[in-house]
Amino acid sequence: MTAYVPGVTETDLKKIVLAIQGLAAGRSNAVGTVTLATGVSTTIVSTPNAASGSTPILTPASANAATELGNGTLYVNAVANGSFTITHASSATAGRTFLYAVLG
Repeated sequence: MTAYVPGVTETDLKKIVLAIQGLAAGRSNAVGTVTLATGVSTTIVSTPNAASGSTPILTPASANAATELGNGTLYVNAVANGSFTITHASSATAGRTFLYAVLG
């Protein structure tokens, strides 16, 4: 679920409080879903919350993704402003879907 982000010039205290409550309840705009590309060994994830120094956290969301993770061939090899890159096995297996959160 996404979090409400008040503008810098927001003066409505209720909107500001609701935004803080959402964050305290675990709401975040720094999450998403990625399905690994087939037939290649890297997948680039475009997300505005990524920046140099961020930490993407991946969670398997399918049996094929869990298998990929268990094989030990999956890792985040680069993080840049606006994206991160996942290195993985070059496979024809489709449906290797992961949930992700970007921290930092």
